[in-house]
Amino acid sequence: MALNPQLFPNGMPVPFDNEMFVLGRDGVEFEIDKIPGTQGGTVKAKGTIYLSNIRMVFVAQKPVGNFYAFDMPLLHVHDEKFHQPIFYCNNIAGYVEPVVPDDEHLALYSTHSFKILFKEGGCGTFVPLFFNLIGSVRQYSQHLAAQPRVDPLQAAQTPVDEMMRHAYVDPSDPTRIFLQQPNAESQLRRRTYQPLDG
Repeated sequence: MALNPQLFPNGMPVPFDNEMFVLGRDGVEFEIDKIPGTQGGTVKAKGTIYLSNIRMVFVAQKPVGNFYAFDMPLLHVHDEKFHQPIFYCNNIAGYVEPVVPDDEHLALYSTHSFKILFKEGGCGTFVPLFFNLIGSVRQYSQHLAAQPRVDPLQAAQTPVDEMMRHAYVDPSDPTRIFLQQPNAESQLRRRTYQPLDG
């Protein structure tokens, strides 16, 4: 995870090298715990969730204190579950391990729990694509599982083109599938999860 990743002025996350954005979904509510500098450490915000071959990025419509976006590498997400409660909106909940800088100790960071709530429209496009993509990333990166510090950018090698060609689009789901990469005119690409100096 990374708090407040780099964004373009339009709110779209700045991509990493070889990152392909698969979809964007407006109208979600996002909950995350253990955020420093927030009341009780938990943030709830409405906004857009982006899904790529490397990560999920939530971008808030309005900042909540110093929180405006949250980045979750797919290789660090685990125990994710889809819930369809009778009297509440559908949601995906799970856990994400932090991205620990090379010069810091793992013990200084703890696991976050997250929840993505689908408050506006269906989720019949988002949910299958999310689970298919995270399954593909894990299968393609099985050899990394035993390492204590997994580089989240290893997920970029996952082949997602075939999966996208056969994606089912639910007409009640307002998810936008990216057939072309957004912001293609920009040559700005990130090469690491480490923060930029300056």
